Amino acid sequence: MRQMTFAALGGGNGFELHRKTTRREAFLAEMDAVVPWAALCAEIEPYYPKAGAGRPPIPLERMLRIHFLQHWFNLSDPAAEEALYDSPAMRAFAGIDLGRERAPDETTILNFRHLIEAHGLAQRLFAATNAHLAARGIRVATGTIVDATIIHAPSSTKNAAGARDPEMHQTKKGNQWYFGMKGHFGVDSAEKIFHSVAATAANVHDSVVLPRLLHGRETRVWGDQAYRGQRAVILARAPHAADFTNKRYRHGRRIDEAGREKNRTKSRVRARVEHPIGTIKRIFGFDKVRYRGLFKNECRLVVACALANLFTCRRRLLRFAAA
Repeated sequence: MRQMTFAALGGGNGFELHRKTTRREAFLAEMDAVVPWAALCAEIEPYYPKAGAGRPPIPLERMLRIHFLQHWFNLSDPAAEEALYDSPAMRAFAGIDLGRERAPDETTILNFRHLIEAHGLAQRLFAATNAHLAARGIRVATGTIVDATIIHAPSSTKNAAGARDPEMHQTKKGNQWYFGMKGHFGVDSAEKIFHSVAATAANVHDSVVLPRLLHGRETRVWGDQAYRGQRAVILARAPHAADFTNKRYRHGRRIDEAGREKNRTKSRVRARVEHPIGTIKRIFGFDKVRYRGLFKNECRLVVACALANLFTCRRRLLRFAAA
């Protein structure tokens, strides 16, 4: 058996002669450059434990980086701890040197998540992220697309409680039944970034949450047929908004071809909402809830929307940083 080299003793130690930058490393390098770490840490710092007589707390930015890794790679608290030991790229992103220190354990990671939830910091991180984008010219304008998506929850009762999550509900879409929660979003029609987020049980109709998805300065509002007939609601929240939601074009067996063509024209704009939602569900893997109850999952959803905004605008942010 040949003697092992230093490169074989541990990945990412700088001794490798033959390697390439992986997609994970490239992704983390981009996000490291575009996340406004100082601004986000400033939102959390007043609530973060201070150094005292006991063991000094782990640096705040490191815990925030680990928290974001959980979102980007859809990791539970135990899986996040294991990933830090398993992945040199994640350790480098979090600033952990195993030659000098251990990675934070799953309880420390869980406690940081609970701190975010307990002090309502998810919404503050979301607002700080959008303020960072606005300062770089990526602003929420006067066009809003509203939409909702179902996020699945376990329907099995084979658990300690012998019951499904009481805050999740089932709903029927088409001929298929789903169980879980529903994410509701207000997305800027030009920049394709989230400006409003809400979470409800899956059986809550999309139109019920409509007022929470508008910022009030809209001149146009797009949405699918779930939001039809809500003109009065739109005007009450955004007095200058025109209703561009899709209308019904089937009347019994008769099809209104003019109405269908109008819907198609509107959908060319409305379809843009699928891009940021797809980032959350397909790239970040948030197509299933991770926790019991709506509150914890809504906190996760809000932070995921903030990170999705940064991901959507990352190339423009990188160009801004390089200028």
